[in-house]
Amino acid sequence: MNLPATKVLVIGYVWPEPRSSAAGGHMMQILESFLTAGWEITFSSPATTGEHKADLPALGIAECAIELNNSSFDDFIRELAPDIVLFDRFMMEEQFGWRVEKHCPTALRVLETSDLQSLRDARQQRLKERLKAAPDSDDFSPLFAPALEEAFQRMADTDVAKREIAAIYRCDISLMISDVEIRLLTEQFKVPAALLHWCPLMIEPPAQAFVPFDDRAHFLSIGNFRHAPNWDAVLWMKNSLWPLIRQQLPGVQLHIYGAYTPPKATALHNPAQGFHVMNWAEDALQVMTAARICLAPLRFGAGIKGKLVDAMLCGTPSVTTPVGAEAMGDAQPWPGAIEQSAQALADAAVALYQDCARWTQAQARGRQLLAGRYDKTLHGPTLVDCLEQCRRRLADHRRDNFTGSMLRHHAHKSTQYMSQWIEAKNRIV
Repeated sequence: MNLPATKVLVIGYVWPEPRSSAAGGHMMQILESFLTAGWEITFSSPATTGEHKADLPALGIAECAIELNNSSFDDFIRELAPDIVLFDRFMMEEQFGWRVEKHCPTALRVLETSDLQSLRDARQQRLKERLKAAPDSDDFSPLFAPALEEAFQRMADTDVAKREIAAIYRCDISLMISDVEIRLLTEQFKVPAALLHWCPLMIEPPAQAFVPFDDRAHFLSIGNFRHAPNWDAVLWMKNSLWPLIRQQLPGVQLHIYGAYTPPKATALHNPAQGFHVMNWAEDALQVMTAARICLAPLRFGAGIKGKLVDAMLCGTPSVTTPVGAEAMGDAQPWPGAIEQSAQALADAAVALYQDCARWTQAQARGRQLLAGRYDKTLHGPTLVDCLEQCRRRLADHRRDNFTGSMLRHHAHKSTQYMSQWIEAKNRIV
């Protein structure tokens, strides 16, 4: 007797664009893991369709546009009756979680965090304070030094942290792309480890030979311009890092690629300085393969960085900061260099650019790191198994997570009372 396929509903913050952002790529990797398991997937989102949206129907994934604060979603989810509901970031759980609780209370609730927005926001605020206190400094060592305890102290009183962690509690499993963020949640916020599952980027390690040192030229930086850490990195490169590199390598070029290029970014384009804003890359791996060095001078952020995984896939050594490399290397030697000031980043980039032996060693380290940490043949089945096990013992799992059950109860009741109040008010009027 064949059992019916597991039905999954994904409520997306945006429609996935795997060639525009690491978050879009990670969502597609999750969906592919579900398809491999034979699950039936419906992807829904209240967002408008982006110009680089993935062709989900071609993969056998149904699509459905939904609206915020619209009761038509109630009929939709009742009819679909999913076994698993995956919320793409905590804002979608806030908007639709109570409706899922009302109509599909036994559906497994999964949260794809992408990264901890509350951590990213706290680090961004810390950078702003640093720039205000020392606007002429290009040494950000103090910025990269804080322990998780200090991150907790900065996050704990913020509205976004309270919202984000409440959503984690209301869900049965939250997918964490960064094991550093798992430590932050379990050690500092005291979130039960049973609510978190490490789910990094999932790729096939490259089997082919890499393009060698002598067949590559110039520097590359890549990332969605709508992502605040990427835009800050572009400004730091323009104002500080790139002039230092050009002093030592006058003829080199920097090509900056990113989806949704705003006018403020194109205004930075300056061929005379070797600073080229190139807009969106049709094939990110192709342009990455042509470059000799990937620059990712991120001064704040969270999660792990898809651009740096892409660099390893292409055999392109990268120069980044401790924030850029966070949770990516597992104490293994970095395939490039990690530095904390503009001068140190520039010197490391120039040394790698000119030294074939050092560059080739960094390339080999990237291949080793991919094979040991990001293998999709390991993480995909592990993800599916985690969700299936949680479904089998869902009642016990939720009983153990009393805080989450309490939060779901109050979220459902508060919306129910609000609906009754609105109906009563309308009758009086």
